[in-house]
Amino acid sequence: MKRRSLLAGAGALAAAPMIDVQAAHAGRPSHRRTMTGAEVLAADDWRALAGQKVGVISNPTGILPDLRHIVDVMHASRKVNVVAVFGPEHGFRGSAQAGGSEGDHIDPRTGIMVYDAYGANAAKLVELYTKSGVETVVFDIQDVGARFYTYIWTMYEAMIAATRTGAKFVVLDRPNPIGGYARGPMLKPGYTSGVGKEEIIQQHGMTVGELARLFNAEYLPLDAEGKRLKELQVIQLKNWRREQLYEETGLPWVMPSPNMPTPDTALVYPGTCLFEATNFSEGRGTTRPFELIGAPYIDYKWAEALQAKNIPGVDFREAYFTPFISKNVNVLCGGVQVQITDPHKVEAITAATHMIVEARRLYPEFAWRAENPPGRWIDLLTGSDRFRTMLTANATAEQIVAAWKSETDAWTRRRAKYLLYKGAHR
Repeated sequence: MKRRSLLAGAGALAAAPMIDVQAAHAGRPSHRRTMTGAEVLAADDWRALAGQKVGVISNPTGILPDLRHIVDVMHASRKVNVVAVFGPEHGFRGSAQAGGSEGDHIDPRTGIMVYDAYGANAAKLVELYTKSGVETVVFDIQDVGARFYTYIWTMYEAMIAATRTGAKFVVLDRPNPIGGYARGPMLKPGYTSGVGKEEIIQQHGMTVGELARLFNAEYLPLDAEGKRLKELQVIQLKNWRREQLYEETGLPWVMPSPNMPTPDTALVYPGTCLFEATNFSEGRGTTRPFELIGAPYIDYKWAEALQAKNIPGVDFREAYFTPFISKNVNVLCGGVQVQITDPHKVEAITAATHMIVEARRLYPEFAWRAENPPGRWIDLLTGSDRFRTMLTANATAEQIVAAWKSETDAWTRRRAKYLLYKGAHR
């Protein structure tokens, strides 16, 4: 299957005509293309937002089929009164690196005020909603399906703020790019953080619209009348099934963040992101982040050991790389490139567990990244101290993975009533 990534520069499309779906998708596969919630709403002339003061939470992924951003189209159409934009991690236009944002500013293209929402809690967002006069909050961001990808928690805080101000909340749904399968451990009490604020599993297998339904039903605080959101509306996808991966949707891929360049990256990210907690480079500062994994002390033995495991869906190629940012910057690292052989068989968390177990077995230099207390970040990423303590006790990868099976099964049952799309539910 051919891999590709499409990026749109805002200025290049300034004079684009009205959306021409056929032209926008000329030359793409003939099967039915998935329609995003944004496209469905635009095709309805934005009527669900008419007569309201709208605040939009989005980033560069909030596009229509012709690659124009929804905020630009809303503003140009004069059909929607956008009074504020809220930028998550990396910013509204996507100019900031990991852990960064663009700050408060006036968007030079539309003249709309953009507020920095990265790390903002509900109380801060209440201030921003009130200041800007927002009556309806629209969320349109492409998620990648992992608990620790921060956009879903921006949505969560934004929903809490909406309950406090009485704002309507509208989610323009987008596909889960790695499909609807649930995998991995559950977040446990005492391990909440900015990369996991409520109890969901590591690879949740839901769209943002489905997660919003779950958050509203189970986690949002009740108001004085015993209600949560005044109104939650999910503009659903069309022509998407749970087993579909992103490249099967016919949609263009826009990087959700600077280190998420391709759909392949998203497939491995729920697992290989765990290397953030180690002294390994997780490939930031290379052209294949989260697929190139290594450290200065790694040699060919790691790739050989992993390849011998015959892990479904992936191969491990011996690789050498020099990151230009982040850990091990400007230092030659040995390691592996995780090569996807069958995207439908990839179980990223299982693969990464084998990778970590073998790295620790082969190399005494393996360590958690420097922090206090040591190992805290792996606990936050996996949702408890179990992964770390089992690893320290020399458990096998199979034993570690088996330890969370009951949690995955329970999550699959629990989430079922919030799902909106048909297909494989396991």
